[in-house]
Amino acid sequence: FLKVLLENHRKTLGEENMIVETICALAAVYAVIRIIFEKSTLKKLAYLNVLGFAVAGAIVLLLPHPITIGAAVAYFVGATLESNAIASTLAIGGEE
Repeated sequence: FLKVLLENHRKTLGEENMIVETICALAAVYAVIRIIFEKSTLKKLAYLNVLGFAVAGAIVLLLPHPITIGAAVAYFVGATLESNAIASTLAIGGEE
């Protein structure tokens, strides 16, 4: 079933987009691994933003519809605001 789904996806989007999707997926996996093994919380936030970029890119590439651009933008903005809020909280807590 998965093979048929991938073949139909390749026919719909073309090989070029499959390469870009693979790069987005690899960036997301790398970011997740670094988030898991990184000891510094502040460094984890940078990888969390990378993960947000990768997921937003994957949403747009995997679902070829104009509405997905809005969904990707909303996801990315939300993830960025979340990361910034966490970073601000940590920075304020570190001053005390």
